[in-house]
Amino acid sequence: MPRFFVGTAFKPGDILQLPDDVTRHVHVLRLQAGDSIVLFNGEGGEYSAELIEVERRSSTVKIREFRDIEVELPYRLTLAQGIASGDKMDWLIEKAVELGASSFVPLTTTRSVVRLSGERAQRRHAHWQGIVRAACEQCGRNRMPDIASVREIATWLGALPREAEEGELRLLLSPRANISFSALPATAPTGRVLLLIGPEGGFSSAEEAAATSHGFSAVGLGPRVLRTETAGIAVLAALAARWGGW
Repeated sequence: MPRFFVGTAFKPGDILQLPDDVTRHVHVLRLQAGDSIVLFNGEGGEYSAELIEVERRSSTVKIREFRDIEVELPYRLTLAQGIASGDKMDWLIEKAVELGASSFVPLTTTRSVVRLSGERAQRRHAHWQGIVRAACEQCGRNRMPDIASVREIATWLGALPREAEEGELRLLLSPRANISFSALPATAPTGRVLLLIGPEGGFSSAEEAAATSHGFSAVGLGPRVLRTETAGIAVLAALAARWGGW
């Protein structure tokens, strides 16, 4: 059944005019009055709804029933990612949403190929928010992951407490790590997981040192060096298998 995000509050019995972008999607799918759809507003759960009017430039639904459905991971994971070039970042965010990441922090680093600031950074941030929304619609998530504004890695690290909070796990992926993935806890931590991954050229030694001084443990993924857009997805999938996220 088609699922759409509508960023407003509603309840069963409400008559709701759908946003313009959702109306365009309704037309693309050739939906008609009387068809059933699912709506969610990102705050948890979803709503069954019936299209009662589909016009050229507007569409209206009646909210039928609330369903308390959650498909979130049993742990909270923030992916702090050095910005990848081209469409790699788009692909990475989409797949990370599907795999259950709770939030994203796009980072500018010493070796970043892409440099974003000002209006360009704002446009890219809005673009990524659209990818998050579309991925949630597709994969069945009813809570919208947060995506932070672009920031320098030093600024982001500086805003973190020096020591990990109780139950929190901070991981830094590095080909120079002495700790293997298999050494991670067998059960999910009670606090959030911060996963820090570099861009195409990886982190500089100074950036890795700064991360470890802020409580990050450097972890390796074996003898093969993975691309930046592969590494995070591999870890998310492996942690889901390890900690009951599937």
